[in-house]
Amino acid sequence: MNFNTRRAGLLLHPTSLPSGTLADAERWLDFLQAAGVGVWQMLPLSPPLGGLSPYQCASAFAVNPALFPDLLQASPRADMRRFAGWRNKQRHWLDDYARFMVIKQTQGGAAWTDWPQPLRDRDAQALAEFDASHADALKAVMAEQYRAAVFWQALRAAAAARGIQLFGDMPIFAAHDSADVWAQRDLFLLNAEGLPTVVAGVPPDYFSETGQRWGNPHYNWAAMQADGFAWWRARLATHFEWFDLLRIDHFRGLVAAWAIPASEPTAIHGHWVPTPGAALLQAVADDLGELPLVAEDLGVITPDVIALRHQFGLPGMTVLQFAFDHHADNPHKPGNVAVDSVYYTGTHDNDTALGWWRTLPEHARQQVLGQLGVSDAAAVPDVVVLDAMVSTVLQSRAALAMLPLQDVLHLGSEARMNTPGTENGNWTWRFEWNELPTDLASRLLEQLQKTHRCETQPPR
Repeated sequence: MNFNTRRAGLLLHPTSLPSGTLADAERWLDFLQAAGVGVWQMLPLSPPLGGLSPYQCASAFAVNPALFPDLLQASPRADMRRFAGWRNKQRHWLDDYARFMVIKQTQGGAAWTDWPQPLRDRDAQALAEFDASHADALKAVMAEQYRAAVFWQALRAAAAARGIQLFGDMPIFAAHDSADVWAQRDLFLLNAEGLPTVVAGVPPDYFSETGQRWGNPHYNWAAMQADGFAWWRARLATHFEWFDLLRIDHFRGLVAAWAIPASEPTAIHGHWVPTPGAALLQAVADDLGELPLVAEDLGVITPDVIALRHQFGLPGMTVLQFAFDHHADNPHKPGNVAVDSVYYTGTHDNDTALGWWRTLPEHARQQVLGQLGVSDAAAVPDVVVLDAMVSTVLQSRAALAMLPLQDVLHLGSEARMNTPGTENGNWTWRFEWNELPTDLASRLLEQLQKTHRCETQPPR
């Protein structure tokens, strides 16, 4: 994406479409086109492990087949003739992903570290015997991934025809119970039984006294660097087959990552471990020529993280909900937002703008109203504040302004997508088509035209 061009996008994961799948994605693209919205951002498309979180997944390469509607799963026979060529191109991850999923199914969903030792440790004879006895099931998993890829390329073409770019998301760490870790144990810091020796997270901060212990294994960066970051380069190349722009979650982990001894129940007793992010990004840049990446650089960010982002010309993220304090140098304040930034009213981890506003104490509300330039009359309607937040983001210098659909629809906390650190009630929100006012597209189009952010192709 050209960050010299002003654009606007909506943030909506496919599970939040009315169908809960991509079945109505083209109708959504039609709405975006009518509204002049040029970017559709979503969360990771990978297959979730156990729960619903798209940030803990069974593969760093595969997509969640549940997102792809059954009626479109059956590809024409001609497409299936191309399956062999596609499978060969994707063999570096596909074969082991299929094995992982089928073995997991035969083992009642058990983590790979609890499988019988020959399968756990990838004994060549055991894998060959498993492949032979489960050939149909393995091919079915692979074909499912192929059909998803065929469907997506048609969807991506439909988006491009409307002038809409697809903006994806990639967790920086792989899940421990994933095909990637099982298949390439040498690329991760594991013990002889395959268990992590240290796990990822973030240290204590003003959000959490004990920090966050995510549990993902750390990379064996020495091994990754020794083979030229082949796994990372393949991972990013795969994502760029799907998306025009990609967010790297927890970008600061490419400078240093918080390593927590696996025996520790919280993130308190961790330490920072340097990572070769510059060498990695250079290797990817050598492959691609450019890096259509966005750095998720929220939280406490050190100068070396900013330096790495600037070294490779990557835009960062700013969030309006974080702007309302007394610090003049706060990067989230509208006046401080740089052109090379993606500016949000809030992200999928924030409460909706309305939910956030309703929980603010009175003194904080007055500060918000003052910074937004809204009259401090005793009873300011919620909708006035929300519209002022949307207008502030759209009028900012940021090249890309992103709005969660919930904020455009003035929805409260009941529509929140995720509350970090909690396990229940997340990732389930969907909108209904009748919740989109009939004049919403035309009103958005007018706003985007006034703020010079309208880039889509007009409907014919």
